[in-house]
Amino acid sequence: MTLPTAGATSMYAGSIKASVPANVLVADLRSDTVTTPTLEMRQVMAEAPVGDDVFEDDPTILELEALGASLSGHEAALFCTSGTMTNQLGIRTLLTSPPHSIVADARSHIFNYEASGVAHHSQALIIPVSPDAGKNHLTAEALARRIIVDDDVHHAPTRVICLENTLGGEVFPYDEMVKISELARKHGIFMHLDGARLWNASAATGIDMKRYCQLFDTVSLCLSKGLGAPIGSILVGSQQNIKKARHFRKMFGGGWRQAGILAAAGIYVIQHHFPRLSVDHANARLLADKLTGLGFTVTRAVETNMVWFDTTSLGVSGDELRDALATRGVRVLGGGVGEQRWVVHHQVTAEAVEVLVAAVGEVLVTRGK
Repeated sequence: MTLPTAGATSMYAGSIKASVPANVLVADLRSDTVTTPTLEMRQVMAEAPVGDDVFEDDPTILELEALGASLSGHEAALFCTSGTMTNQLGIRTLLTSPPHSIVADARSHIFNYEASGVAHHSQALIIPVSPDAGKNHLTAEALARRIIVDDDVHHAPTRVICLENTLGGEVFPYDEMVKISELARKHGIFMHLDGARLWNASAATGIDMKRYCQLFDTVSLCLSKGLGAPIGSILVGSQQNIKKARHFRKMFGGGWRQAGILAAAGIYVIQHHFPRLSVDHANARLLADKLTGLGFTVTRAVETNMVWFDTTSLGVSGDELRDALATRGVRVLGGGVGEQRWVVHHQVTAEAVEVLVAAVGEVLVTRGK
């Protein structure tokens, strides 16, 4: 008997292979986390006034946190190192004592890519929920079937519903989020949003950040993904929740000192990069159109800055594309034959897309010989 091949494979597997020297880099589409600080960003970082954030007297961090609270319509904000940390702090803050559970999209970052942090930090069960057939997002109906609202001793009652917007580059419909929020309130369940790329959703839909954030008790807003800061994420919520999250942050070892130099970059990207996210979205659509022209199949709606496409029709693997494109100054994730993800950001210009697509065309021609 032949046993099936075992082991789940992360989409990040092999991502460090086929490196490209910085001096010949044309574009890096592995993620929007790979951006480097611009000269203007470095300047404001160098000039930022700083203090000690554990003592809550770093003026630049205080300015960033006030900006985050204002943009989200929440009372307070907390500046942290990463989106994973702000997700974990937000969830831990809303949970009081086990047994308890949270529900999350089966494809979500919280469920798949945070090293089982919810189980470790919050002692909570994650109930993964997949969208209903024909849907690319969760619905109130799908969640209503999975949340645990009884007090049976065999169960872990659901205390938090976690959503993610965007997810895989696709925007979560606002009206459906309202319905889910109403479901949660009906059953006394808290709401947390992984809004790492909520900036992109807001830019794509024109829906104000406040309208999105007001549906949730806590929201994680990453600064180092689509916005392009070198590090950082902010958690927003009520004064009480943020005070509690600050305590947990210290317990997790996340307290930091003169981090205003990093907060300055966060302020800069909110003011300068957030307003131009629509350019990244346009370049993603351009890339999708060009890949379609080469014979690839775009597999998901290109609503923001991610392009998902399938290589099966051309029989080329992600690893082949990764290795061949690396010799042409382009970085992408590897993988087998099938669906690939390429991510556009502010350092992938329309001109870079044209160079990239020409390089892909060369790869296909060379491979066909």
